[in-house]
Amino acid sequence: MAEKRLNVVYLHSHDTGRYVQPYGYAVATPNLQRLAEEGVLFRQAFCAGPTCSPSRAALLTGQYPHQNGMLGLAHRGFRLNDYSCHLVNTLKKAGYKTFLSGVQHEAGENMFPQPWKTIGYDGFLGAAGPVHLQAGKFLSQNPPEPFFLSAGFYETHRPFPRVEQEQSRYCLAPEPLPDTPETRADMAGFKLLASRLDEEIGHLLEILRQTKLLKRTLIICTTDHGPAFPRMKCTLYDGGIRVMLIMRGPEPFRGGRVVDELVSQVDIFPTLCRYLRLPEPDWLAGVSLLPLVEGHDPVREEIFAEINYHAAYEPSRCVRTRRWKYLKRYHNHETPVLPNTDAGPSKSLWLQHGWGSQRLAREELYDLLFDPNETSNLAESPGAREVLMEMQTRLENWMKATADPLLAGDIPLPETARLNDPDGLNPDEPLLPPGRR
Repeated sequence: MAEKRLNVVYLHSHDTGRYVQPYGYAVATPNLQRLAEEGVLFRQAFCAGPTCSPSRAALLTGQYPHQNGMLGLAHRGFRLNDYSCHLVNTLKKAGYKTFLSGVQHEAGENMFPQPWKTIGYDGFLGAAGPVHLQAGKFLSQNPPEPFFLSAGFYETHRPFPRVEQEQSRYCLAPEPLPDTPETRADMAGFKLLASRLDEEIGHLLEILRQTKLLKRTLIICTTDHGPAFPRMKCTLYDGGIRVMLIMRGPEPFRGGRVVDELVSQVDIFPTLCRYLRLPEPDWLAGVSLLPLVEGHDPVREEIFAEINYHAAYEPSRCVRTRRWKYLKRYHNHETPVLPNTDAGPSKSLWLQHGWGSQRLAREELYDLLFDPNETSNLAESPGAREVLMEMQTRLENWMKATADPLLAGDIPLPETARLNDPDGLNPDEPLLPPGRR
């Protein structure tokens, strides 16, 4: 590792999951592929909450959403308990200059006039132009070092570009969905945005190469959660919580290595502290990935994730090991909470065939070795009783250790927060008044 502290570039997208070329999908993202071939690809990476603000807040505070206070979306009135816990403030104490370009989801403009200042950034690169051009200009003009640059891309959030069915006949829908003309066209729109994201990230990577910053910069490339399809975004199935994660920099983050062990985005903050030789704040809930990346034993046996609020209230928790997934719901809504799934052709197709009236189990248990798409719930299977009890205990112990407020009952809605009618269809329907569920 270099004697001087490395720069850190944090590249993050909206709603991408791991549907990019380095993970084997037929999605043309050659720049991400090159980044993976030069760095380290984590194939079993998961977010801590499959909804925008809770996921990003968990990564950037090293705490689970119920610990840091980001129980819902920042632009709907949720906020961190303490913004000094945000990663940028730890970096600033170590001499870093911190800058934001594009999307952040940790402070809402409706609550804070200058949310980037509330978070703790030294500078905001503006909202007048595309993210990659703003960030690229910054990188090409001799930035102060060491720096932390957060470049937040809106892609691949809906709405997707419209693609005619005859133009998408050779596309394949994501795993949870049937292979139909509607879902193929929907996925084709996602792929267009993924390619645009790749081009924009490629622009920044090329500037890093041209300016020679690349050799003294750690790149973290990830997303918040799964794509905006039914049974993916805002669900605790793997399609919702599994994410791309590529890290590229000086040793050990180089060489085109692939890591198949479980990692969580809450592990990124402690990893940076260890790698950059920074004091570790006492609030961190994750573990450093450095031993794993350096070729030693796995650093965790399981990952945890949660949902509290999105467009509507849907408190749920899950624990996942390499083989097993246990999911528990803590609310009385017995059918899918429809506003929490983004509107689109795939959702419309499912609704036309009765998805909105399907019953949800309070507990779900899946054997991911034989059932990777999580379709056969074993929670009531006598043969899986011991596994069920073990996974229940893992989840309960984690909730107690992290002081999860859900153990005491429903989590109160902040007075500032706004939600949708939980029986409505779409997240863009009229909002309920603040303080109502």
